[in-house]
Amino acid sequence: MLTERQRQILSAIVDDYIRSAEPVGSRSISKRGNVGFSPATIRNEMSDLEEMGYLEQPHTSAGRIPSHKGYRYYVDHLVKFGSVSNDEVDLLKLFFAEKINEMEQVIQQVAIILSNLTNYTSIVLGPEVFNTTLKHLQIVPLTERTAVAIIVTNTGQVENKTVTIPEGVQMSEIEKMVNILNSRLMNVPLYQFKAKLFNEISQELSKYVSGYKELISMLDGVLESDEEDRVFLGGTTNMLIQPEFKDVEKVKTILDMLSETHTLVKLFADTPNGIQVRIGEENRHEAINDCSLITATYSVDGHALGTIGILGPTRMDYAKVINLLDRFSKELAVILGRWYK
Repeated sequence: MLTERQRQILSAIVDDYIRSAEPVGSRSISKRGNVGFSPATIRNEMSDLEEMGYLEQPHTSAGRIPSHKGYRYYVDHLVKFGSVSNDEVDLLKLFFAEKINEMEQVIQQVAIILSNLTNYTSIVLGPEVFNTTLKHLQIVPLTERTAVAIIVTNTGQVENKTVTIPEGVQMSEIEKMVNILNSRLMNVPLYQFKAKLFNEISQELSKYVSGYKELISMLDGVLESDEEDRVFLGGTTNMLIQPEFKDVEKVKTILDMLSETHTLVKLFADTPNGIQVRIGEENRHEAINDCSLITATYSVDGHALGTIGILGPTRMDYAKVINLLDRFSKELAVILGRWYK
């Protein structure tokens, strides 16, 4: 447990570092009107906080910066949540008051507005990314070498895709494969199809279906979840303006991850309802181990439809981002609810 004095000093250091991106010294903390401790006292407490793992000291500076543990304590115990500014509220009201008929337009605009308000990268997963599951798969022959694959989802969506039947593969083998897939993939979310097909179901197909490798290749373009149509990004290059990411290779790794839609979907999978904050290595992908990811789910009638996320450096303005996500997720739930009623 930290003493009240240590809590005040840690909070002041995090606040200063978020604003300046420069290591914080004891003298600058002592000048804050709400602290009231001498530089010597603050230096001693900073040393203790460093020993406990809440602060780090860069080699080139006498000041300290928060560690991932320090940010976690700040978010859990110290961050002061205020209200969204009047300008931001006005922008919200203006946006949600517009008559936007396409759901995709709404979600894309949310991503853009959030990235502009925060100067971080926003990631918005549209409705049904996680909830759309397979109800039925059917493959109907058209000619000797072509067939149409029909996918029916639990939401009533029907997709038809023409496929080329591999040479030498009999229709009876295709029927065996379809029966196995309907048995094993029913009620599986679409975004998990490929992983299950290639990692689990292929072993079963190898036992019962001749030419299963060719048939899996045939299905490669069929069992797609169209995730690209339901994942929206805003401010993908905002990482470039953050002083922490002057290393081009580090930024490239992050941008590469942001371009991988399936990776983003997995990153958000099983996100609990409400506001969630993942700091540093708490994230599920090595590329963003020096970042913080704050997410909020948006729901209609208690049913989670999607997730909004803000990705930025660990030196993130947590209070502002959490307030914005909380407000946006609630407003988005209201406007999307009109499509579900």
